[in-house]
Parts: sequence; C-alpha cells; structure tokens
Amino acid sequence: MKKSIMIRTTDDIFPDKLKEINNPPEQLYCRGNLDLLNEPSIAVVGSRKCTQYGVTVASAIGRRAAECGVTVVSGLAEGIDAAAHRGTLGAQGHTIAVFANGTDICYPSVNMRLMKDILRSGGLVISEYPDGTRPRKYTFPERNRLISGLAHSVIIVEAATDRSGSLITAEYAAEQGRMLYAVPGNITAGSSFGSNKLIRDGVTPLMIIDDIFEEMNIQPASPREIIENMGEDEQAVYRAVCRSSELTTDEICRITCLPASVVNGIITVLEMKGAVVSSMGKVFINNL
Repeated sequence: MKKSIMIRTTDDIFPDKLKEINNPPEQLYCRGNLDLLNEPSIAVVGSRKCTQYGVTVASAIGRRAAECGVTVVSGLAEGIDAAAHRGTLGAQGHTIAVFANGTDICYPSVNMRLMKDILRSGGLVISEYPDGTRPRKYTFPERNRLISGLAHSVIIVEAATDRSGSLITAEYAAEQGRMLYAVPGNITAGSSFGSNKLIRDGVTPLMIIDDIFEEMNIQPASPREIIENMGEDEQAVYRAVCRSSELTTDEICRITCLPASVVNGIITVLEMKGAVVSSMGKVFINNL
C-alpha cells in the first residue's frame, strides 16, 4: 500500500471547515480524492450495535445524499457508520471515512473491503495520525471532532448511552456550530436511548430526509426521482401500498415476503422521503 499524502493547514486543499474548529489538526494524512475535503458534506454516525431499523435509515440517508450530490462523512465503524458509507456507494455517491489510526490500518479489519470500495469509487480516507499509528482509546473521541468538523450537518441515527461515541460527536457538532439532527427511535429500544434523549433536550428530530439538504440550500430531487431511486425492497413495499388504499405492516410482510424488522425500517424511510404516511398501525400512500 502506498504511503498516505500529508497536507498541512497552510496548504490550499486543507479544508477551511477544520481550520475553524477548536483544537484543529495540524495536518491530515489522506488516501483518495482530496477534492472531497471542500465539497458540501454531512456526517452520519451511530451505534456499532445497531438495529435493522438503524441500518435501513442510515443507508437511506447515504443514498439520498448521493442523489443530491452531497458527500457523506463517517467513521467506518461497524453498524450505522458502515451502513451510511454503503448506502452512499450504492447510489454512486462519494464518502469520506475518518480514521482513529493511520490510514494504512483498517479498523475494524472486517471493513477492509468497504474501505477499498470507498477508495475505488472516488472517495477518501483521512486521519490526523501518520501511517503505522494503531488505534487507542483516546484517539476515537479525538477523531470524532474531525467527523463533525468536516460536515455542514451531523445526523445521529442511533446512540445507546450517554457517553457513546455518537453522542461525543453530537457534543462536538454543537460546539462547532454544526446543524445537528437525531433520528427518532423506538422508546423501548436501548439502541435509541441516546438519540431520543438528544431530541428531548432540544436537538432537531429528523422526520423528513430532505430537510437536511433544504437547510443546506440544496434542491432535493423531484418526487418522480424519489420513486425511481428507491432501493429494491423500498420499491416492493411502496408498490404493495400503492395497490391498496391501506395496509397493515403484517399485510405488507405477507405481500413482500420481507421480515417485519425490515418492513418497519423501510416504512420509516418511506415516511421520511414523503412517499407514505402511517397512522394507527396502518400505512397509506402519500401521492407524490
């Protein structure tokens, strides 16, 4: 593997967004497309031990960002981070992975293929640590300030505890003046405790995905494009609802042969896209 490219704060390519934060990095070690450092971007982060609901939502946000020409920043961790990266790549978008170690070390190693896919697709891997640096407990919260610092907006999809890495990123986002969103989750699910608590404390709940991009003055795709760019499972659920005036989740599961955990996540995503509405346990088409 070739050595990473080091850029300093005095270099023109060094992102202005990172120069403005408290304790900015003195340098960045990079592999991939450096132009992404100064492109419009959002950060999507969340729990490593996430639910299928969280994976579905994170992937959908990544896909929508790609459709709107927005770069997705995350940390390549298992769970929500990886889902956001994969969702972006699935829609031929660009994504930045920020490491808590040298860029020549893939952590976690299970995401080595994902890292390679990011680079092959014109994405970027960065770190403030030189090649050969192993991850340490303290490097992860330090890394998180870069994830939020690079982004215009930060979206917390799922966060379980008060001191999770995602909530540390949320604290940095607030400190850095970034727009902060949290995805509402099941109040009985431990995986959503932290993100729901953020909403209780005043963070903007992400109810419609396009709100992210409208706040960035980016015109989202048209309703027709929303339907055309749905994933295969999303299209199956959407078609099922279109064929009837109303359906329950159980009926959608029977029609699509998808498990309830997947269907529930997809319904949430379709609501966030404005394609369906749900009420009293039933799902209705929202005539786009």
